[in-house]
Amino acid sequence: MTMERITWNEIDFVKVGNATDAVGKTGLTVLRFPQAAQGGLHISGGGPAARESGVLDPTTAPTPVNALVLGGGSAFGLCASDGVMQSLEARNIGFPTAYGVVPIVCQSDIYDLSYGNPKSRPTVEMARDACERTFTSTEPMSGNVGAGTGATVGKVCGMERAMKGGIGYAAAKLGNLVVGAVVVVNAFGNVYDRHGHALRGVMDEGRQNILDACQLMFDQYEGRSESKPLLGKFVKSKMRNETLQDGNSPCEAGLGMEKGNTTIGAIVTNAAFHKGELTKIAMIATNGYARSIRPVGTLSDGDTIYAFSVDTESMRGRSGTHCPSTAVDAEDGNGVAHCEHSVVSESLCGTSKPIVADVNVVGTLAAELMCEAIEDAMQSSKIDNSEFLANTIDLHEVKI
Repeated sequence: MTMERITWNEIDFVKVGNATDAVGKTGLTVLRFPQAAQGGLHISGGGPAARESGVLDPTTAPTPVNALVLGGGSAFGLCASDGVMQSLEARNIGFPTAYGVVPIVCQSDIYDLSYGNPKSRPTVEMARDACERTFTSTEPMSGNVGAGTGATVGKVCGMERAMKGGIGYAAAKLGNLVVGAVVVVNAFGNVYDRHGHALRGVMDEGRQNILDACQLMFDQYEGRSESKPLLGKFVKSKMRNETLQDGNSPCEAGLGMEKGNTTIGAIVTNAAFHKGELTKIAMIATNGYARSIRPVGTLSDGDTIYAFSVDTESMRGRSGTHCPSTAVDAEDGNGVAHCEHSVVSESLCGTSKPIVADVNVVGTLAAELMCEAIEDAMQSSKIDNSEFLANTIDLHEVKI
């Protein structure tokens, strides 16, 4: 069976909407699942910013997820999901309770406060607008858009030697199996293509060449080089001996390890999996991070990968619960959203067979697509040095 590359626009079980603050340099991307989805999650980094991640724990109830938000703003941006919930609640989409539906929305954020305006964060209104657009179109746009607006990479030696990151996509078909990957690359380390060539990362002082980020870490550890961390002893000495609130550990400060990182991504598939299997798929997909980003998964990263199965059948039977009809949405001729019971009943009655796939196959394909999505993010987010430096935050000039 031959694998066929497809575009994200050809994936009909996920709708994408973006909101971009082009002035403040932040944004968010909403992935909405019209038929809801079961999900899994793997966090390989040490400092994630996430919301509703407990819903994806294999030991919790198999509650269908209505949307995923990938955003900027670090923990400040996690409130943006309220806007998605408002949009979905207005259409009666969510988990049914006796007193109304509760939309289930997961979210992960990158730290982009050191690029653009640190006080600009994704808002509830931005998220609501992005979700609203998913009902009329889909916007899987790569580069400096949505959650990729403020993404940066290669921060081992501080922001003045870093480069621009962004958001990227990749998708493929294997027979009737569809798998897609989306990623927001905001890495502490360097980013490489599948041949080992550096695409983006730590630059030399003249910003002409990309240096080996791992070797720089080793050199810093051995005291052979000195970097400028955003927080730490070197910055303190340059700020007239003023005392700063230092959130880094002594080791991290000494190595210049900035905590302003985190690469976040998601795998989506139309195959039927339960949460435990999806968690494993997300774990295998993390290999894509390891192949493309070095170093990765450090305590200065919050690296996270989600995996979602959007086959309706996967939300009952194997998981032991019936998929709520309110998890499926559609719009009537008057533009009013309502529950489309026939879509659920057709699948549950057996007239539409679920797509059965192997965890190992989907996980392996997911890792490959994650590499491609990372490359897409790098190729689509290129800007010149002057534009990048104009938007970086120099802590020496920031009043804390």
